[in-house]
Amino acid sequence: MSTILLSSFKRLTEMKGIMVNTFYELESYAIESLRADNKKPKVYPVGPIMKSRSDQSFDEDIKKWLDDQPENSVIFLCFGTMGSFEEAQVKEIALALENSGSRFLWSLRKPGRKGVMELPTEYEDFNEVLPEGFLKRTEGIGKVIGWAPQVAVLSHPAVGGHLNAFQLVKELRMAEAKIEYKNDFTGESPPEIVGAEEIEAAISRLMAEESGCGVRQKVKEMKNKSRMALMEGGSSYNAQNLFIDYVFRNNIA
Repeated sequence: MSTILLSSFKRLTEMKGIMVNTFYELESYAIESLRADNKKPKVYPVGPIMKSRSDQSFDEDIKKWLDDQPENSVIFLCFGTMGSFEEAQVKEIALALENSGSRFLWSLRKPGRKGVMELPTEYEDFNEVLPEGFLKRTEGIGKVIGWAPQVAVLSHPAVGGHLNAFQLVKELRMAEAKIEYKNDFTGESPPEIVGAEEIEAAISRLMAEESGCGVRQKVKEMKNKSRMALMEGGSSYNAQNLFIDYVFRNNIA
């Protein structure tokens, strides 16, 4: 999702719908979580849409770092276009990464205000949420970024594992309440914090199970799904048509 678009969402509770630059197959968990609440604006995943020049230059910075890493050595942590965590959970994830000693690329997003319909934005300084000294201690093996081009990152030979919201539920046997996108929008009780030891164990399992060919195959499948999503009858194609139909039926200017 465009960073510029995210930063402009100040009154989302008054909106009738939200178009996001992602596709259903890539972030089905988050999309279904938001769709489950009929009181919230309808979500229309219409991507993947062409990136801006600023996004492309940002991608180059990520690629350069990955190019310097050994093949299949990096775990990519990305919790989706709409995924973010509160500070306490971020610190547990950071501790798990540091203790694991794994090379990592972490897409870290800033959650919206509690009780306000805002989507994740970018941190001005990651130090405000990460443990003191974390970036310095892990600078040789890790990189923390904001928004990430997920499919492009997963395609890189250096990536050997992927930890996302779905995997946290699967690997840690967590109830959905532990990673609940809707809580950020409603201000309801926060999800249970998952400890660093549990996350570290999940990282170890994922890197052992997914290293190499498993990730490559999943990326190949996701690239194909991204193309199919925009074709006639695809999920994003249908979402665009549903959005246009809604606008015309309701005379929305």
